[in-house]
Amino acid sequence: MAALTSNRPSIRPIRNRPIDFFQRTPLSEMPLHAAPSLSTLMVQASAQEKLSPAQQRFNDLLGQIERLSGQIQRLQAWSDKHRYAHIQALRASVQLSQAQRKSLLLFVHERLQSSDFTDRQQRMARGLVRGLMAHLAATHDPEVQALVEIYVSEEDEQEAADDQAEAAQRLRERIEEALGQPLEKPSQYQTPEEMMAAGMRQWQRQQQADEERKNTKRAARKAQKQAQKKSAAAEKGEVPAALMRELDAKSAIRTIFRQLASALHPDREPDELERLRKTALMSEVNAAYEKNDLTTLLRLQMQVTQINPKNKAGTARMADDKLIAMSLLLKEQVAALEDDLEQLESRLSRELCVPVRASVDEAALSQSLQRIQADQRHSADSLAADLRRIQNEAELKRWLKEQWQLAKATSA
Repeated sequence: MAALTSNRPSIRPIRNRPIDFFQRTPLSEMPLHAAPSLSTLMVQASAQEKLSPAQQRFNDLLGQIERLSGQIQRLQAWSDKHRYAHIQALRASVQLSQAQRKSLLLFVHERLQSSDFTDRQQRMARGLVRGLMAHLAATHDPEVQALVEIYVSEEDEQEAADDQAEAAQRLRERIEEALGQPLEKPSQYQTPEEMMAAGMRQWQRQQQADEERKNTKRAARKAQKQAQKKSAAAEKGEVPAALMRELDAKSAIRTIFRQLASALHPDREPDELERLRKTALMSEVNAAYEKNDLTTLLRLQMQVTQINPKNKAGTARMADDKLIAMSLLLKEQVAALEDDLEQLESRLSRELCVPVRASVDEAALSQSLQRIQADQRHSADSLAADLRRIQNEAELKRWLKEQWQLAKATSA
């Protein structure tokens, strides 16, 4: 089906007479600031007659739009409430951890010059020093940079490279097992980070290729069905139903726009205050019309008109073919809102360093922020405890062995 555009082509309306969706009342009698719920736009079933499939579909799409819009608003409000304090707390903990790492680095460096270490303990200490310097590289601290020139010798670099290559090989085996195929050009990747990045890229290419194949098949089936429908319609001398619905959708949204433009025309309003209010609302109408935003236009229609109580809902007077046409626009809005929500969740997940999903309860999301803050504080406290502990020579040697074993286990 051809995508609807925001252009305003000169198309003859399908109906000979435009539908006046709602009975009008003076604008000054309406609370313009109150945006009605989308539920008020839904078609209401009567005691004598059930909703048709077209009416049910129209209501369902309105419900999806209201749900997605609400999720976006709630998630954004939750982010606005917690984001700044959370990021500040994380930054403070990270800065404290980095300060503790620098103190550990300087302390171990000093003890390497004066303590009676065995050759193995010296290798452990140098490996630990290199690890601490890697953590602190982004700080560009002059004291740290000065130690880099001392400890990063060719021998140390080779030792570190061998360790990295060994860890990368172990990781490669796990990645290939997960992918179900060999990793492409594995010899190019010498560190676990490079190997993991290569594995992720290959996995993403697999997923993209699978998705493209599925999309191609779906598009081919859709094109075949549309071609069959067009061919059958051409043989009968009829306009294809899809085109009729698209034209009907454009006609419907244009009709609402014209009714709103007539009701809100500021030049027809003698009162200065009302003229300013109408001008502001007309700006919203124009923006919604340009984006084919049907729900916003219907909301605005509700704000400047009043539904006849005997009629229950203006949309109840619409024929099914008109509702089907308008559902095309609502379906596009649902897809756009789903994309907006996905992007918001992805952005907040990156910024807050925790998985963020609108489907998760706000209390649970807040608890996840508290947990990562507690983890970061615990990390800083552990580094401070390590620094206190290694003031004792015997504890320093035991600690070096523990850190070396921990590093080995982590890279395994």
